[in-house]
Amino acid sequence: MIDRTSSFHPPILLKNAHLMTLIPRYLPRETSLIALPQESRLFSVEPHSQLQGFCHWQNNRKAFPTVVLVHGLEGSSESRYMRGIAAKAFRSGFNVIRLNQRTCGGTEHLSPTLYNSGLSSDYRAILKELIHHDGLDRLWLVGYSMGGNLVLKAAGELGQSELALAGVAAVCPNINPTVCARALEELRNWIYHRHFVTQLKERLRRKASLFPGKWDLSLLDKIRTISEFDDVYTARDGGYLDGADYYDRAGSRHVLKQIAVPTLIITAQDDPFIPYSMFTVPSIQQHPNIQVVAPRYGGHCGFYQGRRPNEDPYWAENRIVDFLRSMRPD
Repeated sequence: MIDRTSSFHPPILLKNAHLMTLIPRYLPRETSLIALPQESRLFSVEPHSQLQGFCHWQNNRKAFPTVVLVHGLEGSSESRYMRGIAAKAFRSGFNVIRLNQRTCGGTEHLSPTLYNSGLSSDYRAILKELIHHDGLDRLWLVGYSMGGNLVLKAAGELGQSELALAGVAAVCPNINPTVCARALEELRNWIYHRHFVTQLKERLRRKASLFPGKWDLSLLDKIRTISEFDDVYTARDGGYLDGADYYDRAGSRHVLKQIAVPTLIITAQDDPFIPYSMFTVPSIQQHPNIQVVAPRYGGHCGFYQGRRPNEDPYWAENRIVDFLRSMRPD
């Protein structure tokens, strides 16, 4: 088991949740994957919809376990945390697949729809392809933020039906999008909120240029909040009634009780827009397969620690690798 709190020791300055969230994203770090073999691959998840993955295979892929990585909102397979965890997992003896969610990482042309927090079916489809087409028999799902919600939701929906799924890890997952969107729109979180809304608008414009007439952009300039964007565009594009219906149904909280594999959730008690209270309910705390590791500090997917022997400062990445190793058969 991973120590719940005491193993994370942030620098004093980064005990401020906003600094912890922002500063690690800009600190120099080695994220080159040039030494890793890489294969670009398209996974068909629905008719006319594909997800791009970058696969880093060991010499004999069937002889090694596989980690499938899913990024967060407005991230991509090239996000620094995706590259960081990919390098560590590969060096630890895992195949690694870095996925782009629909429309992310320059893949707007690969699907006619937007991405959303409820599209766990994409990752179930990819797992099934890796298992039944590639013959892989031991896989983990790892996701960050929105990606964390997606991998938890996929695992809950699969239940005990896919024996090759060995485990799941999620960092700061938005398991209840209704609560998380409300927190994100608080004034104290304006810097993140503005970034996400701006990026979502820009992405929709790029997407609309590839699919003329599919979305009515006349309201786009009037949108000021992420909930407005999701109500007008994301929800309806995804087949939901409206934003409220989307936020409710997309949350993995509804299916967490069905998770049948070892699951690690890493979150911070001071995360600015993923409220820790979501993870303190008995259904999670007493779940036999879910371990919640929640340090007092960490911000949103920050978890930058002081220098320690034998590991770099990216604490959450290191704990995920510990988790993967602990469940790998000898």
